[in-house]
Amino acid sequence: MPYTRRRHDRGQVALEYLGFIPILILVAMAAVQIGLIAYTAQQAGTAARAGARAASLRLSAQQACTRAVSGWLADGTDCPSAYGGDEVTVTATVRIPSIVPGWSFDPARKTATMPLDH
Repeated sequence: MPYTRRRHDRGQVALEYLGFIPILILVAMAAVQIGLIAYTAQQAGTAARAGARAASLRLSAQQACTRAVSGWLADGTDCPSAYGGDEVTVTATVRIPSIVPGWSFDPARKTATMPLDH
């Protein structure tokens, strides 16, 4: 006996699909956010190395850090330097932007140490 559709079953699949879309969007946003966190951590490492290199030459670590990160992350970047003996340590702190409403994250922090240039 062939399958026949009943009249009240029409559109049921479309409604089920519409109910699943918010879950798909949330999963996609979470995946993008994880990528953004990883990218920001990588940028913090780059900023710390650039800041330490500049500070070892007695230049501005903050300015070098800010220039080393992407422009849209530069405003949330802080790079204090600490001199000790014959080396300098710079800790870059970069604010992680959030694309998911209500989610906030601690900033990414990376440290680099370089010998002072005499």
